[in-house]
Amino acid sequence: MRFLITIFSLVIVLNASILDFTYLNKAKEAYNKKDYKTASKYYSKVSNDEAKFDQANSLYKAKDYKNAIKLYDQIQDKNLQFKKLHNLGNSYAHIGKIDQAIKSYKSALKIKEDKDTKYNLKLLEQQKKKNQKNNKNKKNKQNQKNKKNNKKNNKNKQDKNNKNNKKKNNKQNKNKDSKNNKKKQDKKQQSKQQKDKKKKKENKNKQKIAKAKKQPPISNMEERKWQKLLNQKGIKTLMLPISKGDKQNETKPW
Repeated sequence: MRFLITIFSLVIVLNASILDFTYLNKAKEAYNKKDYKTASKYYSKVSNDEAKFDQANSLYKAKDYKNAIKLYDQIQDKNLQFKKLHNLGNSYAHIGKIDQAIKSYKSALKIKEDKDTKYNLKLLEQQKKKNQKNNKNKKNKQNQKNKKNNKKNNKNKQDKNNKNNKKKNNKQNKNKDSKNNKKKQDKKQQSKQQKDKKKKKENKNKQKIAKAKKQPPISNMEERKWQKLLNQKGIKTLMLPISKGDKQNETKPW
């Protein structure tokens, strides 16, 4: 019974090995033809780190860098660690993750000294410095642009405020002028009323004087009458004495 099980297991392993061999051959054939997607498909049917590494390389060649990185990270075989880290660095570099690429290259160089890896590392470090410098210059330019825009915006804001203040002041001055004009008009009207009142009073006085002038003067006879009464009472007056000639003109002597 054990013999049959062993034979059965051996057959299964042989069949699997035959299938793996078939898949690997098809994968290599597609890879050589630069049909990297097909190569990746056949490599994925084989379950070992070497096939996974080749599948990741196929994806890398197909420029599917993100999926290639996922596969490289799954490889545990120590014999493949240097190649895995080197290719990881290449994949990160292609998607613009410079820091991760530099880290991968440095990890690879700790395992093995390699001319290509050193060159790639140096190239990326230079690129990083250049990017930092460009970013700094870009940031400075942006800051200058922002400063200029802020200055312009502040100027526009100030101009707008000045315009509004000027408009407000003009309105206030207009209102002030209107009030002053009203005061002047009121004062002028008041002055006119006072003049009219004064003139009216003067006219009234003139009328009184004119009326007084129109009254008939006291007669000589009445004047002597009043003079005699006053003399009898012992009151001195300033009335002038009446001449003898004036008596002859009286119609009714005293």
